[in-house]
Amino acid sequence: MSGGAEVTSTAQAPAGGPQAAPPARRFRVTTPILLLAGAGLVVLLSAVRIVTGADDITSGGTIAAALGLAVPIGLAALGGLWSERAGVVNIGLEGMMVLGTWFGAWGTLQFGSPWAGVVAGAIGGALGGAIHAVATVTFGVDHIISGVAINIVGMGFTQYLSKLVFEEMPGGGTKNSPQLPEMSRLSITVIDGPLRSLEGRHWFLVSDLAGILRGLTQGVSWFTILAILLIPLSYYILWRTAFGLRLRSCGERPVAAESLGVNVYLYKWAAVVVSGLLAGLGGAFLSIVAAGIYRDGQTGGRGYIGLAAMIFGNWRPGGLAGGAALFGYTDALQLRQGGTSVHALLLVVALILAAVAVYQLVRQSRTMAASVTAGCAALVFVVFMATDTVPEQFTTFTPHLTTLLVLSLASQRLRMPAADGIPYRRGQTT
Repeated sequence: MSGGAEVTSTAQAPAGGPQAAPPARRFRVTTPILLLAGAGLVVLLSAVRIVTGADDITSGGTIAAALGLAVPIGLAALGGLWSERAGVVNIGLEGMMVLGTWFGAWGTLQFGSPWAGVVAGAIGGALGGAIHAVATVTFGVDHIISGVAINIVGMGFTQYLSKLVFEEMPGGGTKNSPQLPEMSRLSITVIDGPLRSLEGRHWFLVSDLAGILRGLTQGVSWFTILAILLIPLSYYILWRTAFGLRLRSCGERPVAAESLGVNVYLYKWAAVVVSGLLAGLGGAFLSIVAAGIYRDGQTGGRGYIGLAAMIFGNWRPGGLAGGAALFGYTDALQLRQGGTSVHALLLVVALILAAVAVYQLVRQSRTMAASVTAGCAALVFVVFMATDTVPEQFTTFTPHLTTLLVLSLASQRLRMPAADGIPYRRGQTT
């Protein structure tokens, strides 16, 4: 019998013979799973609120603050998504946000309209993106070096502009602008009273849902609504259009894309400029909506947190939106009974870590990882039981600690674009 006849495929194995195990199905996060996870999280927060008495963890004020704090992080993350899907690492998001804060304030004061400031902030961020594109795409400079340089130059340039422009204005100075005109906000007033009443009763789950709805429907700026709409718009463009397919191919297989007639340089340029534009919008939100004034150092590292949110979201729009919401929520807790709220959050973290440990042990058979996660859960729970509140110094560090925690938990499932950060020159063969 020939050697070829002896080879039998798994599908054609003889009856009664050994059957090959079917390939393991990879767990996929779908919309129903996300909705179920969100509902479970709300139930968990409600239960923790009842146990701890920390009513502000689901109050309307906390949710409204979380939404406002999540927007600039989400816009920075969305900017990073555009750039890195085209294969260009954008560490310069922080500097582009800084440019957005200054130009957003300047445009608002110059033209007397917050929306003019939004446009100006987007242009300022796009200029930073263009500089990054010149350095990385055109001249092949290392992406990290270029991004760090933009962060440094962005801070110095805006300080110079403040001394040149804002210092001459009444109420302005070398480190701040005059007060900016307020942007209009949307409130569904007809449901505010009933929701406030339900929230005040502190019922299990019902009051929590009322608080969440009130935070999402009262006093929401139109800029926030625009930022939220940019997430599904980006998904549609990048995953449902020919333009988006070509752009993503530049971040996966640029040589193959060029062989099919794609102008790789052009698509990388477009992606990095859009990345800067979105980061600039995030900066403009901070000065126009969040504070109503420009201040030096206003971004506070949100560009870096946005980059972490993008990585946590696995370079997907929906995932980064969830990451931005998480970071915004933990940041908002310090504004609403910070010590008590963050202390209650410790119990939430302990329970979630325990659930992750069970999943790692039962579904993934990762005994060592499950043991480490269970140990962390036990440690957090011991800290929760041994304390009544969290020191104020720790509450300000909560968003950054959350960044480290979620990245460590998500590190096993991350997949960055294959050519992300790899220098590319036209005509190369590998």
